[in-house]
Amino acid sequence: MNNTSRMPVVFVGHGTPMNALGGPNAEAWGGVAAGLPRPKAILAISAHWGLSETAVTAMSAPKTIHDFGGFPQALFDMRYPAPGDTALAARAADLLAPLAVRADQDWGLDHGAWSVLAHMYPDADVPVVQLAMDLSQPMSALYDIGRRLAPLRDEGVLILGSGDVVHNLRAAVRAENAAPLAWAQRFHDAVRGRLSAWDHAALIDPRGLGPEAEMAVDEHYLPLLYVLGASEPGEPVTLFNDHIDLGAISMLGVKIG
Repeated sequence: MNNTSRMPVVFVGHGTPMNALGGPNAEAWGGVAAGLPRPKAILAISAHWGLSETAVTAMSAPKTIHDFGGFPQALFDMRYPAPGDTALAARAADLLAPLAVRADQDWGLDHGAWSVLAHMYPDADVPVVQLAMDLSQPMSALYDIGRRLAPLRDEGVLILGSGDVVHNLRAAVRAENAAPLAWAQRFHDAVRGRLSAWDHAALIDPRGLGPEAEMAVDEHYLPLLYVLGASEPGEPVTLFNDHIDLGAISMLGVKIG
């Protein structure tokens, strides 16, 4: 398969679960999907599945996980009944060998995945496999896992990361149209600039982007590393949802390819 048929890779800032109910952020996700070739399957890396190992969902019908609390009942009523893809789970494990990859039968699709996919592929007719982030590994290792998964792009698989490059719930401002906090905007802008400049070395160790990293970066940053690892120098970079919600939650997304 030649490069013209290679699937792009996408990172989405998923923000609050309320985005699952719609709005401008969700509309942008749908717009991104509309501009992609139709994937045969999706390998999703969500900030909400972190373990001390690498694992993949390996069931035929992953459940919809409502891993949040204190939100309207409409969110808990949502289901995203996309099928799983046991062949893709096995293929991902093969690509990562000799790294051990556990075939998981218990997880499913958490809201980092389904809240976004419900707007990208609302018919839930594209198979989805989730890849667990190994939180015991350094950021450089997660980037390398993405690099080793890159051949999936030539097999019709969309590699989708879902998190937030700035994520600090303690600092979040619980008000509509809250202005971005200055430190959050600075870090958001630094990441945006490095993405546009293809400076992956700086993004793999975000502490070098400034002291704001201490407040901005948690596990929500990590899915970006898998996506960057699966990209190649020279591919076009398209940014979307280039703003901050609730003062301290970056919605920044990027499509590469």
